[in-house]
Amino acid sequence: MNISEIAIRRPVMVVLLSMAAVLGGLLAYSNMPVAALPSFNTPVINVSASLPGAAPDTMASSVALPLEKQFSTIDGINLISSVNTLGNTNITLEFAPSRNVDAAAVDVQAALLRAQRSLPTAMTQLPSYRKVNPADAPILFMAMNSPSMSMSELNDYAESLVGPTLSTIEGVAQVNVYGALRRELSVLLQAQKMRELNVTVNEVVSALRQQNAAAPVGKVRGALEDQSIRLLGRLEKP
Repeated sequence: MNISEIAIRRPVMVVLLSMAAVLGGLLAYSNMPVAALPSFNTPVINVSASLPGAAPDTMASSVALPLEKQFSTIDGINLISSVNTLGNTNITLEFAPSRNVDAAAVDVQAALLRAQRSLPTAMTQLPSYRKVNPADAPILFMAMNSPSMSMSELNDYAESLVGPTLSTIEGVAQVNVYGALRRELSVLLQAQKMRELNVTVNEVVSALRQQNAAAPVGKVRGALEDQSIRLLGRLEKP
């Protein structure tokens, strides 16, 4: 006896079985969870580099291009895209799904070391990288304001207290602080004075760096205790 014969001899049973299958499908469909962003982690690494004052086209030709040449030699890379703004470059590296992101991060670090010689000498900080998930997005924004605190004080409060406290909450992956107002001191050079004194721009920059430092100097060893000596040479005011 085959299925066709059973369906012919027992039509009521077949109809009931069909209705039960349809009803079970409807119940399962109504309880099926739907994710707006499916949980699929693509191996993606973001590389950021900064060169204060450089124009976007300079960042593209002097910073992004040497880095992209080194990144293109990495095995398993699918896409390289870069965004260049004033003084900043962000490069996104997307790898094949089969590539382990931790192993890819090691290759990216090696490529950054190889590209170091091709980068501008004026870069004070080497490019940095971090592993990112394109599906991740901020789910909560908090705004802070104060009638008595300045913007710089409010930023210090957010970075030193609020941000670390929120990071300890279970399920929080990352906390970013935006809108910071940081103190900055601009030095305007007088070309005529520099020519009279035979001083170059590099010499002025070097003098500012040497006279604006906080570094360990040494240690004094006593009979009962050791004390460290620090050089406090930071410029506090113009």
